[in-house]
Amino acid sequence: MFSHVIFGANDLEASRQFYDALLGTLGIGPGVLNNNGVCNRYFYRSPTGSFGITTPINGEPACHGNGSTVGFSMTSPEQVDAFHATGVANGGTTCEDPPGWRNGSVGRLYLAYLRDPSGNKICALYRPPKV
Repeated sequence: MFSHVIFGANDLEASRQFYDALLGTLGIGPGVLNNNGVCNRYFYRSPTGSFGITTPINGEPACHGNGSTVGFSMTSPEQVDAFHATGVANGGTTCEDPPGWRNGSVGRLYLAYLRDPSGNKICALYRPPKV
């Protein structure tokens, strides 16, 4: 459904260090610097899409979207836990409930939520196979 997601960052290098470590838990290599002549950006690529961080093109401070979340798909609860722990160890802050199972209208999910160094909310989500 999505080709890419990009977050604004106020401290691009702090955000790069955070996402290099965090996305490394998913086997994604370090961000690749891209300068479009207006701003610096880092892109992380996977076979299913791209994620980026950028200083805002308009020169204004980056801000997080209240009520916005970007979710990353995980292969196991252990990967969710590693993703979350790595994020906290690299400048992220935990938010909402601790990592764990949640039951809801879409079934049982294992989730963990973080805010990155610029305050953007991210989620690690494992959806077990239906039996």
